Amino acid sequence: MGSIKVAVTGVGNCASSLIQGVYFYRDVSDETDIPGLMHPVFGGYRIRDIEFVAAFDVDPRKIGKDLAEAIFTPPNCTVKFSDVPKLGVKVQPGPILDGVASHMWKAFGLEEGEEVEPVNVADVLRESGADMLISYLPVGSGKATEFYANEALRAGCGFINAIPEFIASDPVWAKRFEDANLPLAGDDIKSQIGATILHRTLVNLLESRGVKVEETYQLNIGGNTDFLNMTVEERLSRKRISKTEAVTSLLPYEIPVRIGPSDYVSFLKDRKICYIYIKGRKFGDVPVYIDVKLNVEDSPNSAGVMIDVIRAMKLALDRGIKGVLTSISAYAFKHPPIQVPDNIARQWVEEFIEGKRER
Repeated sequence: MGSIKVAVTGVGNCASSLIQGVYFYRDVSDETDIPGLMHPVFGGYRIRDIEFVAAFDVDPRKIGKDLAEAIFTPPNCTVKFSDVPKLGVKVQPGPILDGVASHMWKAFGLEEGEEVEPVNVADVLRESGADMLISYLPVGSGKATEFYANEALRAGCGFINAIPEFIASDPVWAKRFEDANLPLAGDDIKSQIGATILHRTLVNLLESRGVKVEETYQLNIGGNTDFLNMTVEERLSRKRISKTEAVTSLLPYEIPVRIGPSDYVSFLKDRKICYIYIKGRKFGDVPVYIDVKLNVEDSPNSAGVMIDVIRAMKLALDRGIKGVLTSISAYAFKHPPIQVPDNIARQWVEEFIEGKRER
């Protein structure tokens, strides 16, 4: 069915895991069950159909390097599980805007206030033939996210927003992509088995069994640059909204809740530890308490989910579908335009693949 040409902005741990995953599973047979994917073949597209054609970053240690080398360059610290051959794609400088927080300059190899001369992103996207652009920018990069969404529109690319800045869930941006006849997916990518999906599943279980949920929290710690970035509260306000709504949307009533990143522990590197607590009341007004600890390598946890999103977007491009892809957004993102239980979202995606559901 041809290749799927993908561009990424933010060549960090998530991009590293995504690109490694594409090469790790590149030669699997159609019948192979691949952990983390809905289907080895998704609407006719296989993992080996994915091709990376452009990349953007602001870290001088990555700019100018082949993408295959840049994904293993510090401060990236995710696990290496696959070799990646030279891709012939050089990492290009993008604008900094608000993509680097005041406490993160050194982490990104920059002197505070240092300027990076950016390329014309839309021109690079057009010249590379990119079908879509994935935003893996740091949490809190509102202006930078909007910049790249606009560049995708200028270049005629689909846009996948992996971070908790609201693009797909913003009606204004959704209409801009629809008017441009381009697909859009987001916001804030879920993990295969991460804190949010586990928390959602537990809350949904209690609600479906008639338990009255009274209060809950989810506390997360990690040691990658994402967690260091989020030590400043102003950088993660939308992250809290995204993760909180992903859980509370399953309940028809309001409860006391606290969800989101809690601390940075450098030696954890890309390992993420999550603590979930839920209190409810069952029959006889008797209390029930749930305490769960989840320990995962963070970045590979969402790579397989993103591979499904990439293939869904390519199907949309093939079919001339424009605007927000509500099915894959509900299934794969924490803050989609339409929030539904995960089993329903999965069924929507199956119907989308079969062509029974437009988007």
